[in-house]
Amino acid sequence: MRFWGNTCPDGSKYLTVYQGNVFVAISFLTIILFIMKRFFIYLLIATVVFSCKKNDIPNPANIETRVLVSNLNFPWEILWGPDSTIWMTERLGRISRVDPQSGQVTPLITIPDVTSYTDFNGLLGMALHPNFSTTPQVFVVYNYGPRSNYKEKVVRYTYNGTTLVNPTIILDNIKGIDSGSGVHNGSRLLITPDLKLFVTTGDAQDTTLPQNMASPNGKIHRINLDGSIPTDNPIAGSSIWTVGHRNVQGIVMVNDKVIISEHGPNSDDEINILIRGRNYGWPFVRGFCNLPNEQTFCSANNVVEPIIAWTPTIAPSGIDYYTYDLIPQWKNHLLLTTLKDERFKVLGFNGNSISDTTSFFANQFGRLRDLAISPSGKVYFCTDNGKNSDVIVEVGTAPR
Repeated sequence: MRFWGNTCPDGSKYLTVYQGNVFVAISFLTIILFIMKRFFIYLLIATVVFSCKKNDIPNPANIETRVLVSNLNFPWEILWGPDSTIWMTERLGRISRVDPQSGQVTPLITIPDVTSYTDFNGLLGMALHPNFSTTPQVFVVYNYGPRSNYKEKVVRYTYNGTTLVNPTIILDNIKGIDSGSGVHNGSRLLITPDLKLFVTTGDAQDTTLPQNMASPNGKIHRINLDGSIPTDNPIAGSSIWTVGHRNVQGIVMVNDKVIISEHGPNSDDEINILIRGRNYGWPFVRGFCNLPNEQTFCSANNVVEPIIAWTPTIAPSGIDYYTYDLIPQWKNHLLLTTLKDERFKVLGFNGNSISDTTSFFANQFGRLRDLAISPSGKVYFCTDNGKNSDVIVEVGTAPR
């Protein structure tokens, strides 16, 4: 007999006994011995099945989708609100609440000074205060101004139960594109449990800015919710948390780590873990530090490498982390929407690296911009196709 190593679904090892054609040619005595040992083999198999079963992945859910709401125009941010509705921004300046049952859209405000010259700028990211019931603050980031002096700012509003009032600028003078093309804005917002606001900014198609500490572009900023600078930021008096970014379009906190999704140029879209005060390489590094000139820059500038990079590029956008039981095959995975790739990606994440990737809904809904997760575990994502053709899709499970 020969013993071969096998693996349970949880990665643990066990042994099985191999009985091949060789038994046809051996003696009757061997057959008797085989029969006598049958009981022990069955016992071994039963033990293995039990040990694997108790650590097995739950049966995958039958995933189903439904279009919750249609006729949207470039929704950019969707998030699950404390009032059990989906809060949404659309690039032309509208902020709305969406009923997750009926799909009814209730507009809250159209911000008057939002300017959107192309399909890549305007009203973008949004975040709600974690203690919304007592502090109903809404943070948004958007482009404004004429083409000749196009900029971006972060503004805090107060929700009065009907609309948004009392706008207060808390971060401003982020460069847009002088020509008005307005790509590479970044513009995701994240409020962490210690009540710090992370703001992602793009390079505004100017590759001199991400490594320029005097420019707010191509950076991740960290500020207090009143716009002041935290005393524990890497540079005293500066909002800059990390540098060397091209166009970060997704940000989420997983346990104690902040994870971002970032657009590369014609190669090397990235998922990165943010580390205080570190450099992420752009424009001198694309993806990993694997070329001689990149290695020199990485060594000299303490560059952080991505945990995964995609070539060809996929244009990763909104990112979130799934901790629910409703869709068990997604539990403890990163969820990622993609634009160019037109897929919904599920990424195995162990805290430091990506272990596996699976794609869903390939080419079914077009470009996918952002996602939100309800407390029940249902997932919602919005498309980015324009011309009032965009939708929010609900992802749930079908009964077996």
